[in-house]
Amino acid sequence: MRYDKKIAVVIPAFNEERQILKVLETMPDFVDAMVVVDDCSRDRTVEVVERHRTERDERVVLIRHETNRGVGAAIGAGYKWVRDNAYDVAVVMAGDFQMDPADLDKIVRPVARGRAEYSKGNRLFTGDAWRQIPKIRYFGNSALSLLTKLASGYWHVADSQCGYTAISLRALRRLDLDAIYARYGMPNDFLVKLNIAGCRVVDVAVKPVYRVGERSGIRIRRVVFTIGFLLWRLFWRRMFQKYVIRDFHPLLFFYLMSLVLIPLGLLLGVLIVVFNTPLFGASRPLETGYLILCALLLITGLQSLFFGMWFDMEQNRHLFVYEYDDEDESERG
Repeated sequence: MRYDKKIAVVIPAFNEERQILKVLETMPDFVDAMVVVDDCSRDRTVEVVERHRTERDERVVLIRHETNRGVGAAIGAGYKWVRDNAYDVAVVMAGDFQMDPADLDKIVRPVARGRAEYSKGNRLFTGDAWRQIPKIRYFGNSALSLLTKLASGYWHVADSQCGYTAISLRALRRLDLDAIYARYGMPNDFLVKLNIAGCRVVDVAVKPVYRVGERSGIRIRRVVFTIGFLLWRLFWRRMFQKYVIRDFHPLLFFYLMSLVLIPLGLLLGVLIVVFNTPLFGASRPLETGYLILCALLLITGLQSLFFGMWFDMEQNRHLFVYEYDDEDESERG
């Protein structure tokens, strides 16, 4: 236990026979259960986990998927086990040893003390992030983090792809765990669900860990476009759920206006270039009215977008919990 709370760690694993033992052996003593969810591994992952559970650590619980369902589905299965067994805090640590166990207490603390319902690691807080994280991942992560801010409404949250997280039992009971996105976009999808449910989220600085023998099957270029489209759908789902069904706010109209006006302005700009440039076989006199209309559409569209974002930030400010201070709250004065 930690902070008088029962702590369970969910460990999704797929072909992690080389790394999973490091995760289990370095788990802090205050963890009450380690829930390994094997997502139909083709190597010796299950054998390694079962041997460790039998011979060394009874805290290990093994859940096996008969088919490969994705990392999101594995985390969802672990979450359901934690919820059904009434553990107070569920932490997610990957099975590839890319999450430093020394940071576990920092991840748990804001949730266990009731300051937030969900805490997530942020590897970008540290000065070593640029040197530690592979550059293509760094830029891809930054792009997805920016889009996730817009889609989720958690404007203070960065490093959206970091899976080192903790969630309260109360939040697990409020969420539909069967509807968790099954694949790599799970953290992005989950943040949107948390926002719709009204859960407070905090970023916690964690150490980036790479080049420890892990093997990644992620293709960044493909993932960025896949998750980008997912975030587009999640954004409008959140708009509909929060500002149409559950409540109403005119920010929805600002976003819709920007969605119409900005593309129209861009389209008109392209047409102006095409029909007034000799390169395209046209040399007609440029009409000032079209330029004014193009500028008006773009400026009004951008203003609408910024107003929508501003109102969205204000509507979600009560869910903002900024970087959690490691200092004991009782000593703050």
